[in-house]
Amino acid sequence: MDEPTLIAVDTSWTVIVAIVVLYLGQALTRRIRFLREFNIPEAVSGGLICSLIVAILFKTTDKQIDFNLELRDVLLLVFFSTIGLSAKFKTLLRGGKALAILVGCAVGFLILQDIAGIAVAMSFGGHPAYGLLAGSIAFAGGHGSAISYGQLAADQGLPGALEIGLACATFGLVAGGLIGGPIARRLIVKHNLSGDVTMQEFVPGPEETHGIGHVTLNGMIDSVFVLAICIAAGAVVNDWLGQRWSVPLPGFLTAMFVGIVISNGFDLANRELDKPSISLCSDVSLQLFLAMSLMSLQLWALQGALGVLLVVLIVQITLMAVVALYIVFPLMGKDYDAAVIAAGFSGLGLGATPVGIANMHAVTEKYGASQTAFLTIPLVGAFFLDIANAAIIQGFLATPLFTNAAG
Repeated sequence: MDEPTLIAVDTSWTVIVAIVVLYLGQALTRRIRFLREFNIPEAVSGGLICSLIVAILFKTTDKQIDFNLELRDVLLLVFFSTIGLSAKFKTLLRGGKALAILVGCAVGFLILQDIAGIAVAMSFGGHPAYGLLAGSIAFAGGHGSAISYGQLAADQGLPGALEIGLACATFGLVAGGLIGGPIARRLIVKHNLSGDVTMQEFVPGPEETHGIGHVTLNGMIDSVFVLAICIAAGAVVNDWLGQRWSVPLPGFLTAMFVGIVISNGFDLANRELDKPSISLCSDVSLQLFLAMSLMSLQLWALQGALGVLLVVLIVQITLMAVVALYIVFPLMGKDYDAAVIAAGFSGLGLGATPVGIANMHAVTEKYGASQTAFLTIPLVGAFFLDIANAAIIQGFLATPLFTNAAG
């Protein structure tokens, strides 16, 4: 079979396409009531349309569009830096109990997610390792985890492990952005909940900055400078940890921690960062990151295992919805914050932390702010979830189910 003709799209045109994708998502949201009512992030709807067009082009002309995604990785660092710059220890102390409860929910969900994936894999006569790939490795872990574990499984003799992991991660990214809004809307409408539009302290979007000031040129320059410090210092810390202590951490995590240090240092000195500017940087980086992620999906790579993948997706979406509605929401207090957290938890549990944040932005833009949600979800998704996931995966691999299968 002939190799497809590769059309390389450089960084500049990738950004241009991402901006067009966002405008397309906005236009779709204005015209399609379903997208508005169920709070579907604009980057998700626009990005999916773009990826469908790219897939059709590939199938009809055998030409594969390859977007340069280097800037996307930088945008992820910017976004998590803004999360750190908006996180104050005094707010963390106020939300300490909620954070602990949500971490417990996340650990329990990861275990259930893996059990569900293993059950589906074994019901189709597959190796239980495929179930882990169709569980927390790909869904909660995302593409990076799917690539790492998938390649390892393939090297150990499991054919198609990498492709299955990537397919599940791809489906999860899309599903996580689609179900969070409807879950929050169901809870908000059913329990007659609403947010406080006067409380926008924690990572407000640009549409929510009216109560705390306007974006200015000086404020933007100061904010961009601080963000550059977060990214640079985070990279230095990451390299140091890797070389001295052999502690590999994702780059966005160390950038976020540097932001937390800076934010609380300013707080101790009774100085304030420019919230509207940081908010704008946060929103722009998040939306462009999601647009680039969704528009670059290679949907044609999923056709070989669509039947099994569809079963996996249905099972994992159902599990996520049940956990969000009947475990996370009640345990978090059955209030508006709990509803927003349920939307964010759905995004990070099926896709990635930025998807969970986008879900919460879509909900809070319509119903009001939630400081607790924007504090707990990023911390759980960026740090606790990855650590717990790695431990749980290793725990499953050490069970007789896997050791006997390997033998």
